[in-house]
Amino acid sequence: MNGSGKWHAEQAWIGRRAENVLIEVEGGRIKSVEEDTFAPHDATMLKGWTMPGFANVHSHAFQRLLRGEMESGGGDFWEWRERMYRYTQWDPADYFKHGRLVFREMLEAGITAVGEFHYLHGQGNELGEALIDAAAEEGIRLTLIDACYLRGGLDGRPLELEQMSFSDGDADSWARRVDDLADGDGVRIAAAIHSVRAVDPESMRIVATWARERQAPLHVHLAEQPAEVAECKEVEGCTPAELLDREGILGPDLTAVHAIHLDPHDISLLGANGVNVCACTTTERDLGDRVGPLQALSQAGSRLCVGSDSNVVVDMLEEARGLELDQRRALGRRVLHQPLDLLQAATSNGMRALGWEAGELKPGMLADFITLDSSSGLWREMTPAYVVYGLSGRDVTNVVVGGQTVVSR
Repeated sequence: MNGSGKWHAEQAWIGRRAENVLIEVEGGRIKSVEEDTFAPHDATMLKGWTMPGFANVHSHAFQRLLRGEMESGGGDFWEWRERMYRYTQWDPADYFKHGRLVFREMLEAGITAVGEFHYLHGQGNELGEALIDAAAEEGIRLTLIDACYLRGGLDGRPLELEQMSFSDGDADSWARRVDDLADGDGVRIAAAIHSVRAVDPESMRIVATWARERQAPLHVHLAEQPAEVAECKEVEGCTPAELLDREGILGPDLTAVHAIHLDPHDISLLGANGVNVCACTTTERDLGDRVGPLQALSQAGSRLCVGSDSNVVVDMLEEARGLELDQRRALGRRVLHQPLDLLQAATSNGMRALGWEAGELKPGMLADFITLDSSSGLWREMTPAYVVYGLSGRDVTNVVVGGQTVVSR
């Protein structure tokens, strides 16, 4: 991912709309961005709208197999989870092939970096390494968010048989295993507390310390289901967000995924600590989850980002749209987030949550950018509103990661 070259964009988003933009890349990073300039003979021409690549902050690659398989029979999240367990056993070679297919779908939708929330540990690091190899083969940046998963609930009950392969036994063993993974070109190793259900307070602190000593991103599933909140109150005497605060987990390096069932104090805690919040709107709809208080979180100080989660849909523009549109239906009001805020959720905010210096077209940033060209063929001025509400991942025609073209059509 250390390519060099020149690209000339018909229109580009450089924090504002610009025309005839020359992007020069050297060693995988943007060297210069010049607007209102002619295309040199050695530049690649980009017709349409060029912008930073999308960040998919939260993915479970294996759950891509569930698409279309869980849409009959009814049920709630917990029944879905029981059926999901059937898809967790993999041979490393097969997972490598599966990972390539998932990551190729993401690239073709304009995703240049993905955070894989990984807890399939029955074979040690083999499945994580398979994903690393698959990402490298396809040319997508990968933040492997290795999740600690130790117990079946806050009352300390043991793991169910189907969950046993997720666990390392204890947090110290988790840390030793993850120490055998390493950052590399196009890959970052990050950490996750799977949830307050699955990790006890002492182990949470071990995971957070591991991440912070290495300046690695830290993620957690937070308050997706009312049952988690009720159980936490019963056992710990506080909400999940308050438990994380009590244990010193909250901070600007933490990304809370879902963050749906929050009370006003939870919202103020997350905002005051600068916690990132990742909404996964297509999966949350698919699972029958409620709509989180995203506007209130943003106003309190949390940066919003988006993820594809179960990969029932792979389209960051759909996720960004959903962030706003779901709240419109829940709250009965329009334009709770400005279009530029939604665009940043899908780009710069997400890249920050994954630990990448990307998400903006400016010198010094990683040379990750995409081009969209509407099938209508009509020339329009590029605006965040039209990108978010008028286009989709299917309109992506060109993808560059680290100065290397990985999609061109």
